Amino acid sequence: MLSPEDTHIAGTPEFADPRLAALVRDQGALAAWREALTGEPAVALSGVEGAWAVGLRQGARTVLAVDRFAVRTLCWRHQGERLLFAERADELADESTPIDPQAIYEYLFFHAIPSPRTIFRGIHRLPPGHFLVFEHGQVQVAPYWTARFDESDKRPFDAQRDEFKALMKRAVTRQLDGGVPACFLSGGTDSSTVAGMICSAGAQPAHTYSIGFEAQGYDEMAYARTAARHFKTVHHEYYVTPADLVQNIALVAGHYDQPFGNSSALPAYCCALRAREDGVTKLLAGDGGDELFGGNTRYAKQKVFGWYDAVPVPVRRGLLEPVLGNDAVAALPVLRKAASYVEQARVPMPHRIQMYNLLQRLGADEVFEPAFLSQVDRGTVARQQQQVWDAAVTPSLVNRMLAFDWRYTLAETDLPKVCGTAQLAGVAVGFPMLDARLLDFSLALPAPHKLRGLKLRWFFKEALRGFLPDEILVKKKQGFGLPFGVWATQHAGLNRLAADSLGSLAGRGVVRPGFIKTLLGTHLAAHPGYYGEMVWILMMLEQWLQRHRPDFKLQA
Repeated sequence: MLSPEDTHIAGTPEFADPRLAALVRDQGALAAWREALTGEPAVALSGVEGAWAVGLRQGARTVLAVDRFAVRTLCWRHQGERLLFAERADELADESTPIDPQAIYEYLFFHAIPSPRTIFRGIHRLPPGHFLVFEHGQVQVAPYWTARFDESDKRPFDAQRDEFKALMKRAVTRQLDGGVPACFLSGGTDSSTVAGMICSAGAQPAHTYSIGFEAQGYDEMAYARTAARHFKTVHHEYYVTPADLVQNIALVAGHYDQPFGNSSALPAYCCALRAREDGVTKLLAGDGGDELFGGNTRYAKQKVFGWYDAVPVPVRRGLLEPVLGNDAVAALPVLRKAASYVEQARVPMPHRIQMYNLLQRLGADEVFEPAFLSQVDRGTVARQQQQVWDAAVTPSLVNRMLAFDWRYTLAETDLPKVCGTAQLAGVAVGFPMLDARLLDFSLALPAPHKLRGLKLRWFFKEALRGFLPDEILVKKKQGFGLPFGVWATQHAGLNRLAADSLGSLAGRGVVRPGFIKTLLGTHLAAHPGYYGEMVWILMMLEQWLQRHRPDFKLQA
């Protein structure tokens, strides 16, 4: 556990104040932070960009803060008159620190534990764009930055395109560390753009690292090869196997400071490990492009549901909802889709996004032990999501969905996935798509440029037409999706690891043994792609517990 005198400085803060920027150059980041945080933290922090975290004690006051996307993280624990802080939650815990049942519930809901909660009761993680002030024994946590979409960029497309491409090239160049220029390459638009910008920015070609799977519907290597040929990169491929999962699941699960269930973590680790073996010291990643420029399919889907609000209220309530809400009518094949549409459209955002959440579809009462659920507030998830949804300053549905995803998709899931596995592999990672100037560009871009009609990331693709291969511009998004469920039904070793993990978890008083038996014995074989995700997150929970809390059992 850390002593209360520690100072935490991490990452690469970029101070807008020239005086503070000069201090960084002349005396280092610590001197600049000490000067910046002598006044009002919210004011000072609003002028700091980049990926960073700071924890600083100045007299009787302690200030903690993390960057806008929480690329660098900071956790804290209040003990009487002391505030302890560290990058990892497990650094602040000891054997007596209890596991929080609420955190386990939220883990199964989100497949990660969203800040400010951590797996340990009484230990918290700063949310992205937030700061903490500890003074006179009191803790205050607040945002210093909130997404404000002004949509003020009304320039002609050509001017916008030229600025965007220049910003993109600059963002990539600034992330290179002087070593072998390298990046992840899934074959999607974002990673392909990063690869192309590396090649266009320097004398050396990019080294690109791609992961493939010998499983129908999961392998995107053909698109990665297309991008590699187009930009003439030095291309490296690795096909992940079920044996790789058996070998590395415990390692990856145990590396995180709390349970983490994004199944793409294993492929990302394998990819980063290949790069490290080749002498690469830093990999660039394309995360953020979808969330800044409107690339996720749910943006178009939720826009379609939003059209229902334009139907006159008397028609909705007097005709459509009574008729299509009737079970007998909704069962008719010709009306089934219409009934489903109305059912979903009636649910307000952001809760509509979670209607197909895996835990909700299976039913918490079916998954968890009653004694466990008695210690959980199920409404916390909805309340927190509503607060995040309401915080963005914008009248636009698509922009509000983007800001929502900056928190839950980027900060809580995708960035920890890449940062954690890259760290485990021994390489640094950079996210040029999250460059502050690109972020500002996105905030000013009109909403229809991100979702034009139902066309996703319209501006991004049009701006890069001729730069990216046409095959990549029109492909469907996939990424490093893992065929775990399929493999778990076919590979004896992987099936045994999953069964042993879930069997062990069944004895901890959290998940009903009957549910696990049905999940493994019936559901997984019938629908491996769907139910494999639940097997995965339960397995990763148990593997984390075996590493960090092997004796944990819920006390009723």
